[in-house]
Amino acid sequence: MIDKKAIAEGVLERMKSVLELSSDKEIAAYFGISPTSVHNWRRRGSVPYDECVRLAIAKKISLGWLVLGDGDVADTSLAVNEPAGLYLSDSPPETKSVPLYDVEGAAGAGRSLEHETVVGHFPMTAELIAQLGLTDARLAGIRVRGDSMEPTLFDGDWTFINLNDTNWSLGGVFLVWVSGELRIKRVQRLSGGAMYLISDNTHYEKEMIPRSQMQEVAIIGRVKTRLGGIA
Repeated sequence: MIDKKAIAEGVLERMKSVLELSSDKEIAAYFGISPTSVHNWRRRGSVPYDECVRLAIAKKISLGWLVLGDGDVADTSLAVNEPAGLYLSDSPPETKSVPLYDVEGAAGAGRSLEHETVVGHFPMTAELIAQLGLTDARLAGIRVRGDSMEPTLFDGDWTFINLNDTNWSLGGVFLVWVSGELRIKRVQRLSGGAMYLISDNTHYEKEMIPRSQMQEVAIIGRVKTRLGGIA
């Protein structure tokens, strides 16, 4: 049985080690959250995944080490030529590892993530994978940039994209390649085979892609879930 409190305790101690801090209050100050939030992580055995991702990227350390204590503290996950997305069922049963991409500077060289840089890996327990209904998914983590998808997704959120699910006929939120640019948008099918790209932020207009220009569009995968702070 997984000891959630022990895992959370380990995460907090490793955070303190990396940041050279000595108290939970100092950890709260670093992340700009209340000390009560950190206390609840410890009391409830909750792993602060969003803060772990932020810290791993900021300090260039191994996310697997930070969350689970596995391996070395040094981040060895910055290889470019890794598979875009991981079949979770291919990993050891205890934990899975999802590659993370920050596509703000996306190369746009192809209709996939193959040419984008992996900036880290996100470890997930088998229990969390089952809870999210992602057992058979091939996932990639993508950081949200900008406010166009608020209030659904906020700037800086991490989303998990199922690269196996590209069926947009019934709509949904997808990672979309459009004329060399990777974007997260709500997709709607129109009669005649055209497509609407919709921003959930009502300050942005809908963008219609006519059927004659659909060769400039590719669906990379469906957005399944997000990690982000609470406003």
